[in-house]
Amino acid sequence: MAILPGSPPVEVHLKRSARARRFSLRVSRLDGKVTLSMPLRAREGEALAFLKGHEGWLRQTLESMPESAVRPVGLGSVVPVEGRQLLVEQGAGRSIRVEGDSLLVPGDPANAAPRVAAWLKVLARDRLATASTRYAGLVGRRYSTLVLRDTRSRWGSCSPDGRLMYSWRLIMAPPPVLDYVAAHEVAHLVELNHSPAYWAVVERICPGWKAQRAWLHAQGQALHRLRFQD
Repeated sequence: MAILPGSPPVEVHLKRSARARRFSLRVSRLDGKVTLSMPLRAREGEALAFLKGHEGWLRQTLESMPESAVRPVGLGSVVPVEGRQLLVEQGAGRSIRVEGDSLLVPGDPANAAPRVAAWLKVLARDRLATASTRYAGLVGRRYSTLVLRDTRSRWGSCSPDGRLMYSWRLIMAPPPVLDYVAAHEVAHLVELNHSPAYWAVVERICPGWKAQRAWLHAQGQALHRLRFQD
């Protein structure tokens, strides 16, 4: 990571890529993350010089983004959990728990965000495993493994060997949305494409899926704007 000095300083993630033939700068519209891609053999000094040369464009781009682009999580913030908006508050004891419309987080307030993220990931794995197993049973197939990632480009994927990958942030969406993504990926165990035959499988195991996909298109970006670490 590099820091572009100034007011305010800007964190820039340096990414070496075998595919990169030149330097390129990108600002995520989802969470404001700045990434500078560079060739494998490029020197960091060259990357920093490129960054400095594009400082004007970078700051203008960041300033044009809505203030809601990034929402840090901590005590007093609101976090969606299975579609419910819960207020993060100080809790007692040792475990995170939900009480009414509150998400009670014990311990040091400075650690609230990563603790909430860890709790959400455990819940996401449980819900996604349950949904994936249910849909796999409906299509008469089995998946090999299930992994969670914090992906920004896709909500899930299915590999030819039956490996299912999901974004753990799906646990913040309403349960029918999470179910739809699970059905979408499990259907690839039958048809590893997006042919009419594939969508027929999705329709059979998850009627009403179009409404859930529409929710993701309209609301999904907001789930990526929540920041759980500095």
